[in-house]
Amino acid sequence: MRAGIVILPEYRWSAAEPRWRAAESYGFDHVWTYDHIGWRSLADGPWFDAVSTLTAAAMVTSRIRLGTLVASPNFRHPVPFARSLLSLDDVSGGRLLVGLGAGALAGYDNIVTGGEALPLRARVDRYREFVEQLDSLLTAERTSISGEYYTSVDARSAPGCVQQPRAPFVVAANGPRSMRVAARFGQAWLTTGKGGDTVDEWWAGVAELAKRFTDVPGSAGKDRFLSMDAAPVFSLSSVEYFREAFGRAAELGFTDVVTHWPRADGVYAGREAVLEEVAATVLLARSTA
Repeated sequence: MRAGIVILPEYRWSAAEPRWRAAESYGFDHVWTYDHIGWRSLADGPWFDAVSTLTAAAMVTSRIRLGTLVASPNFRHPVPFARSLLSLDDVSGGRLLVGLGAGALAGYDNIVTGGEALPLRARVDRYREFVEQLDSLLTAERTSISGEYYTSVDARSAPGCVQQPRAPFVVAANGPRSMRVAARFGQAWLTTGKGGDTVDEWWAGVAELAKRFTDVPGSAGKDRFLSMDAAPVFSLSSVEYFREAFGRAAELGFTDVVTHWPRADGVYAGREAVLEEVAATVLLARSTA
C-alpha cells in the first residue's frame, strides 16, 4: 500500500522547501497541498497558492508524485484551471495527481469570493460538470460545452499532458452521486469517512463507504485513497497509531493513505519526531518487504 502526506501551504518557501524535499527522502509515494484561498481556523494566517506551491515543489523533487487535495469548483473555472494542470504536469515530468472535490457547503472560499453556498444537490451537479469539463479539456483537442454552471467555447488543449491520456484524477466522494462521478472519471476514489465521535465509529463509517463504492458500476480496478486525518485522532499522534491505521486501511482494500505534516499547534498538531520514526519504520518496512 502506498502512503502520502499533505504539506499545508502556510509556510514561506524558505521553510516549505525542506519539507517537500524531506517528504520524498522519507519514502512517501505522493505529497499534496490544500487548494483553498484560506482554510478554516488558519484563514487569518499565512497562506499560499496551491498551483504555485506545487510548481516550486516539482523543481526540488524528482520522484514523488504531487497533487491538490483537493481542488474544487468553489472558486475555479475549468478552462484556466486545465491550463494550470497542463503546466504542472509538464514541469513535474508527469508526476501530477489531480485531487478533486465538490467544495464545502460554506466556508472561506465562498465568503471571500462572494460565491453562493449551494445546497447539496446543486453542489454535486456543479461538481459533476466541473470534473466532466476538466476531463474533456485535458484530453480533447478542442472543447465546447455549455453547462448550467460552466461554459467552455472552443478551448484548446495543446500540447496535452505528459501523462496520457491525461493526469490521473483522484476524485473525492462520500455520497452516491459523487461516487458515480468518481467511478466514471476518476482513476482513483478518495474518502474522508463519514464522521464519528470515536475512532471505531469513524472506521466503521469508512468500511461502509468502501463497500458502497464497490457496488458502484465502473468502480472495479480504481485505486482507493483514504485521508486518515478526518478521524478523531491524528494519524501521526504516535508510531503505534499510524501503524495500526495503516493496517486497517489495507484490510479495507485501500491502495493509498494520506496523512498530514505535523504542525506545532492547532489542527494536525504533532511532533516531527513521530513522522521521522514512521518513515524509518513503517515506510521503510513496506519498501523492503
